[in-house]
Amino acid sequence: MDVKQLPTLAVLSDYVTVCELDGIKVVRVIHPKATATISLFGAHVLSFQPTGKKDTIWMSENADFGGSKAIRGGIPVCWPWFGKAAEPSHGFARTSEWILNEHRENDEGVIISLTLQDSAETRAIWPHEFKAELLVEVTDTLDVKLVSTNTGDTPFQLGGALHTYLNIGDITTTTVSSLGNEYIEGGVRKPSAGNTQFDQEVDRIYPHADETVVVDDPALQRRLNVINGGNNGVVVWNPWKALSISMGDMADNSYETMVCVESAVHDRSVTLNAGETHTLSTKIVSC
Repeated sequence: MDVKQLPTLAVLSDYVTVCELDGIKVVRVIHPKATATISLFGAHVLSFQPTGKKDTIWMSENADFGGSKAIRGGIPVCWPWFGKAAEPSHGFARTSEWILNEHRENDEGVIISLTLQDSAETRAIWPHEFKAELLVEVTDTLDVKLVSTNTGDTPFQLGGALHTYLNIGDITTTTVSSLGNEYIEGGVRKPSAGNTQFDQEVDRIYPHADETVVVDDPALQRRLNVINGGNNGVVVWNPWKALSISMGDMADNSYETMVCVESAVHDRSVTLNAGETHTLSTKIVSC
């Protein structure tokens, strides 16, 4: 994605503009440290590239930016649940229109704040009062925080994930490590050597992963450190060939250049009483 070519709708500062991408509005950050784009639809980080380095975030060449379905690639916000715990799958946040709440910047980078609050539409799906805020800090690293607040009078349980798609050179030579001694696949717990390589579809939850998960990518000659917080597991996913072919918003060979490493609350294990807050985070450092 060439972020500099997007049509400009509004100039907010020297570093921040609102642009148009097909049917959606995006916040574009062009800073001496890095460039990034964040969609108001879904509060979805679409791109991040540190200056002088390769793209960190993968985006499908067939992604739908029409504003009616979830976007394939980037960092989808799965909230207030992860997976198929209820309908819609992965929650409603990723297909909701968020509000640009604030932008702050200095010589070190830019912070973008997007918010989503309960409405009649969300309460019909999930009957709770809430405020969700996505904080995206763009420096020479990418730091994303999802802050959930119970603004009502009764407790609720939630889950979710920052479903990060990482851009890699070749899945067959990529290793993801610091994953702990166990993973869950298809509901079954299995022992783990603490790392994984790829020669087939992988869809696993690692409940004992380290705070920092390491992605070694020899093809792009780099290492990505993914630093997570507020999670109870790390999801690693690559669809491999058959599933890529079956998905209309992915090219047949898309699986070759992406891997998902997701900071997740993979069950509804977070309980928020009235006024309480939970923060789920992920930070990506390119080495």
